[in-house]
Amino acid sequence: MNIINRGNRKEKIFCDNKGREKFLEILVKVQQRYGILIYVFVLMSNHFHILIETPTPNLSRAIQRLNGDSDLYFSRKYRRPGHLFQGRFKAMLVEKEEYLLVLSRYIHLNPSRGGFTPSINEYRWSSL
Repeated sequence: MNIINRGNRKEKIFCDNKGREKFLEILVKVQQRYGILIYVFVLMSNHFHILIETPTPNLSRAIQRLNGDSDLYFSRKYRRPGHLFQGRFKAMLVEKEEYLLVLSRYIHLNPSRGGFTPSINEYRWSSL
């Protein structure tokens, strides 16, 4: 599954590296709790992409926990009222192995296309 979620009103989710580190910490806890397999991820300033596999049918609960715990942390840390995320996450099923490679490339190139880094190998907030 390709999971995408965007900041509310397309605003920044991640204001600093501490916030990105905390999000990844929450992601690891969700991975352990729900047994999801994380293949690829990238954190952009106002959205994230995660390419995962869910061996058991618990995708909604896992991402709800990820979003909920992140929302709670960022609301408290930055004293931001309202929702962190624009709405329900988007999930796209990846059925063919060939598309998995194309999607992985697309996700990893996101920081470069967005102007965040000249080289994708230097971008700290991706699984590359």
